Amino acid sequence: MAMYISPKKNYNATPLYSNDYFIPHYSAFMKQLLEFFPIILFFIAYKAYDIYIATAVIIVATVLQVLYAWFKYRKVETMQLITLGLVVVFGGATIYLHDEQYLKWKFSIIEWLFGLVFLGSHFLGERTFIERMMSNNLTLPKPIWKRLNFSWASFFISVGFINVYVMFNFNTDDWVTFKTFVAPALMVLFLIVQMIFLYKYIPDEKEK
Repeated sequence: MAMYISPKKNYNATPLYSNDYFIPHYSAFMKQLLEFFPIILFFIAYKAYDIYIATAVIIVATVLQVLYAWFKYRKVETMQLITLGLVVVFGGATIYLHDEQYLKWKFSIIEWLFGLVFLGSHFLGERTFIERMMSNNLTLPKPIWKRLNFSWASFFISVGFINVYVMFNFNTDDWVTFKTFVAPALMVLFLIVQMIFLYKYIPDEKEK
């Protein structure tokens, strides 16, 4: 049975409308926008040329993305390096073997890796992965962090399987559309649902 925690209680969550919440999340939004840079270029190259030219473009764009992160922040996230490695390996195999299936599988593998990282943090360490990412800006009780973390794990794993379904049931044009527009739209929808869920745990001004 799932544990129920009353949303009326004050959990000392940081208000979403405060500068302490908005400023770091604006920065996070800009970093997330940068994540779409290779995907956008991939889509343009695919429409202008073909899947193999587009694959070469996304490899170069991902390398540039990682280099930019290093020069801008003087560090590169582990998952960014893993993503770069997978893009180079599977993208390189796609070009060398002239088989687009490698690139398509890469997307599912990345999503599953993200899902496993979130899921594994339930059992390794004192804090879940989502808590480590957001605890500086948001304070929530442990059961809520675990729910959030599990929902992120479920989302990434589910998108990976949806990608497999699209791979085997639709053509390459449809898959490119899914990767470029549908998958990001699912992410936005998921984030909106997360925001609605978190809003319940933000204390009212009257309760402060």
